[in-house]
Amino acid sequence: MTIDVKLLTFTPDAAKVVAAAAKLCYSSSGAADLFNELDNNKIESFLKKLNESGHMSPFEHVSFTFAVEGISRVATHQLVRHRLASYSQQSQRYVEMSSRECIMPPAIQNNTDAKSIFKKQVASAWDCYEKLLSIGITKEDARFILPHGAETRIVISMNARELHHFFSIRLCKRSQWEIRELARQMYVLVREASPELFKLGGPSCIVYGQCKEVHPCGDPYKDMESMLIK
Repeated sequence: MTIDVKLLTFTPDAAKVVAAAAKLCYSSSGAADLFNELDNNKIESFLKKLNESGHMSPFEHVSFTFAVEGISRVATHQLVRHRLASYSQQSQRYVEMSSRECIMPPAIQNNTDAKSIFKKQVASAWDCYEKLLSIGITKEDARFILPHGAETRIVISMNARELHHFFSIRLCKRSQWEIRELARQMYVLVREASPELFKLGGPSCIVYGQCKEVHPCGDPYKDMESMLIK
């Protein structure tokens, strides 16, 4: 199964909201008046200054909500470490896991022996799960035998500042492959929805021109487009 990400909703006029909120800090006018006075050129110029100065708190006024399917619980356990966000995840306590979907890493998918071992063990886990249910064990207890890589669904809401932070870490080549693909798809969607807010986003090798990892990958992205190639 492959990751599928959809942008459910986002703050209307997101870039304009951020620019107006930031401009308020330096103006005697009210935010509503500033909002109405902003045109596209002023918005783009102001957002550029905010990014360059690191004044990112105005980005917290707008948010984006995503629906994600075809992702493993391995990835969502990493995802929820991003605390400045909201999550609603499909419950294994209340939902019977009848689909037997388990995310298979590419390294295993491309190795015949490893793939056979993996599929056999996953099937065994689900057989055990179904037998436990059949003898009266509740879903909340039977789920303990399910694979860590079991497929799940989750809804994610993040404000634009946290998204920038998320992208800086999870679009890095040193990030785990699955959550990196999640971040890539999310980035494509928000850049399309609000290009003014996110055209300067991405890993530190692109945004700052240097890697901020303790152990760099040694092969930084050359540009934004190369980063977005799947």
